[in-house]
Formats: sequence, structure tokens, C-alpha cells
Amino acid sequence: MQSIQVSFAGGKRIQAKVGDYTIDTDQPVKYGGDASAPAPFDLFLASLATCAGIYAWNFCDSRKLSTEGMDLHMDCVSDEKKKMILKIIFRLTLPDGFPEKYRSGIIKTMELCAVKRHMQETPEFSVELC
Repeated sequence: MQSIQVSFAGGKRIQAKVGDYTIDTDQPVKYGGDASAPAPFDLFLASLATCAGIYAWNFCDSRKLSTEGMDLHMDCVSDEKKKMILKIIFRLTLPDGFPEKYRSGIIKTMELCAVKRHMQETPEFSVELC
């Protein structure tokens, strides 16, 4: 079981202790925060992008392919009324000279991102009071 300890750092700043790391979050000024750190939802989106990124990097590394010039950009298409994301688009710029035979493979590998898979097969959530 993985455990994350959350602490309340004052104002709308919330900290999460993940292993030996502390992750700071805050709310934007328009939601009453100081914007001193990313908002929790921004970290969620960043986890999707960085997960896809490490899968792409691992694909190249395992085949001894260069990652020089490789770039990943993630766009979110939102429904403003519902305040929900409708579509997430990953745009991977491949390094110069990337072999044609690996193009579909790197896409398939990025599709395996663990964060994305957890969104597609959602876990059960439970809130308990102690």
C-alpha cells in the first residue's frame, strides 16, 4: 500500500509528503490562494504529461535511440460549463532521424502510461473519518 501524508500549511497551501519528497500546492489567487505553488489539479495534469514523457523516453532509451530534440506538449480541451476536460492531446515531437519503423511503437508505448490507465480504469474511492 502506498501512503501519502497531507498537511495543511496555512492559507490554501496544502503539502503532500510522498516518500522523501514534499510537494507543495496552493490555489490561484482567484480561488483565495496565494498562487505560491501549482494547484492540485495542475499537478494531476502534470502527472499525465510526465508519465507519457517517461514512457516515450524509456522507449527510446531501451532501443538506444537519441532523445535529443524530443519534445512533448499536452493540450486539454475543456467544457467550460461543466468545468471538465473533454479531451487530452499529447503532441510528441520526435528527434531528427527517428526511425519510421518505431513511430507506431512509441505511440503504443505512451498509451501504456500508468496515470492514464488509472483514469481509464478508475479505482474505488473511499473517505473515512478517524
